[in-house]
Amino acid sequence: MATRWGICGAGRISHDFTVALKTLPAGDHQVVAVAARKLEGAQEFAKKHSISRAYGSYEELARDPDIDVVYIGVIHPYHLSTCLLFTNAKKNVLCEKPLAMNSREVQEILDSAKKNDVFLMEAVWTRFFPASVEIRRLLAQGELGEVKMVRAEFGLPLMHIPRSSQKELGAGTMLDLGIYCLQFICMVYNREKPECIQATGTCQETGVDESVIVTLKFSNNRLAVFTSSSAMALPNSAIIVGTKGTIQIPDHMWCPTTLDVNGKVTQYPLPEPYLPLNCIKSTGMRYEAEEVRQCLLKGLKESAVMSHSDSVLLAGLEDEIRKQVGVVYSQDSK
Repeated sequence: MATRWGICGAGRISHDFTVALKTLPAGDHQVVAVAARKLEGAQEFAKKHSISRAYGSYEELARDPDIDVVYIGVIHPYHLSTCLLFTNAKKNVLCEKPLAMNSREVQEILDSAKKNDVFLMEAVWTRFFPASVEIRRLLAQGELGEVKMVRAEFGLPLMHIPRSSQKELGAGTMLDLGIYCLQFICMVYNREKPECIQATGTCQETGVDESVIVTLKFSNNRLAVFTSSSAMALPNSAIIVGTKGTIQIPDHMWCPTTLDVNGKVTQYPLPEPYLPLNCIKSTGMRYEAEEVRQCLLKGLKESAVMSHSDSVLLAGLEDEIRKQVGVVYSQDSK
């Protein structure tokens, strides 16, 4: 029986996620309904993607009895209220990253999911790519020996987009781009909390971070460093350095389809989309969608690959980095 999806939000990322779902077997994944703040937007989205139901409010989607899981693709200042709406309606949830604006909000969402006995996962899609699965396998088998250094960078010129400069829209490179580097480091170091974090950055006049450089020190003198920027294009690569070799993601580290392991390069191609995408390689969201399906089939309330504790760790590190760079959102004072 197909996993029946509801799409919350009719924007660019929801479009890409819906396109990605269509690359999976129709007998496994079905989009039943879409909801937007305006009915016209939902109807336009539904027509484009051949979805039978369109709602002009999120509440209507929450009341739909035929939805197994809701994908939340709204901007992150609204993640808390939207997640709570669906978890309190006993709906399983896959919510775009970052799960929330800070640790307090993340904990509130997780508490609600637990209270209502529903599945919830932060949509850190990178973790589910075949290349990421291979990285974890290589590390678990000790192919690199002891990892000593991890480096990652993610920078794109996004300052022309209001969502990247306006604080009330949740702007800031840490929550938008840096989170990908940070989750990668946390994955490589097996969810260990760093002993020390040093962050520096530049902020816009609006008070949001434009570029950040972060150094993290882990136990046994293991290090990590990442750079993220919403103002400039970076090489967007990542490297893991161990005592026995290296793993490199040469580009697009947030959606990896190429791995270089000690000089041996392997490609992990993605299926072609049936409609044009807004973001590069977005059909790769199919892997996180299939993870959700497998978890639901097993009756799990969280994914072992991107667990609740992973989201708590990420949020705590994001809070500390923002604090050091001097970025404060209105949600931080509640």
